[in-house]
Amino acid sequence: MCELLEVSRSGFYKWRKTQAGGPSAAACRRAELDAKVAAFHKASDGVYGAPRILADLRDGGETVSRKTVAASMRRQGLAGISPRTFSPVTTIVDLDAPVPKDLVKRHFDAGELDRVWTSDITYLRTGEGWLYLCAVRDGCSRRVIGWAIDDHMRTDLVEAAVAMAVAMRGELAEQVVLHADRGCQFTSAQLARFAHDHNLTRSVGRTGCAGTTPSRNHSGPH
Repeated sequence: MCELLEVSRSGFYKWRKTQAGGPSAAACRRAELDAKVAAFHKASDGVYGAPRILADLRDGGETVSRKTVAASMRRQGLAGISPRTFSPVTTIVDLDAPVPKDLVKRHFDAGELDRVWTSDITYLRTGEGWLYLCAVRDGCSRRVIGWAIDDHMRTDLVEAAVAMAVAMRGELAEQVVLHADRGCQFTSAQLARFAHDHNLTRSVGRTGCAGTTPSRNHSGPH
């Protein structure tokens, strides 16, 4: 066997002895660390890099260096997402949905309350991932009159925010223009039905236009 493998007899027996003894202590430690690193990375939805995972490991009593954590991530093909290079996209256009006309033309203040409401979605970074906030503001007072927050930005999020505004304002004497950007939530059939049932007329401005809503000042209701 040794001649066939072209190894020395002493080397062969040394190798067989190490195999019979099972994995080394260092290999066991490396496997244990890899499992913990992978678990923390998965728990962060793939966001955490070596510094955050290192902090979690040390909080759990591990004595480990950042270099060791980074090496573990490389071995497993794991990488974090830098907040400087990633942020959610809140305006996703549905090219097949009918788009309401722009009834506002950037004139958000009609001089009276409950004539024009504006709405948009923004995102909030938390320790448990991204949350999405939809706010509804009165174009005249620029005050928030409805809002909703959740871990998704489906049409249900927008409907919940508008429903709060409707409940806060009570029965509307005149039809209110609900203005937003071209995001698929605002052009959806679901929101169209809700608007029709609550005396709201949808209006849509240009996507990516900084003036789609008059302000992101989330001040109290008025």
